[in-house]
Amino acid sequence: MSSRKPWRADYAHRQRARQLRQENTPAEMLLWERLRNRQLAGLKFRRQVPRGRYIMDFYCPEHKAAVELDGSVHAAQADYDQARDETLKENGIRILHLTNAFVLEKTQEALRMIERFYRETK
Repeated sequence: MSSRKPWRADYAHRQRARQLRQENTPAEMLLWERLRNRQLAGLKFRRQVPRGRYIMDFYCPEHKAAVELDGSVHAAQADYDQARDETLKENGIRILHLTNAFVLEKTQEALRMIERFYRETK
């Protein structure tokens, strides 16, 4: 029997998550500045979290919920995104999608949506 956890990402995905933490989009940088250190309703967030073969932009383990920021690249990878969302949901993780533009243009509203989403996942 393997001792490997089913959600444990392989080395390549863990390395990719590390790389993504260094290459943030402007929306990710802005949102991370507002989410880090429990600034939003005392919630603990992690960013670029690998789970299996997928990487979540922001993840709150306490609530098993993720925030995904969708930019222009997501239009070209809709099938991948759908498969990721289905797999995460099957494993008990709820997902909130926001666009990069929304986060950049309406940051306070985006933060309120995130807080409301996490209250609903309790």
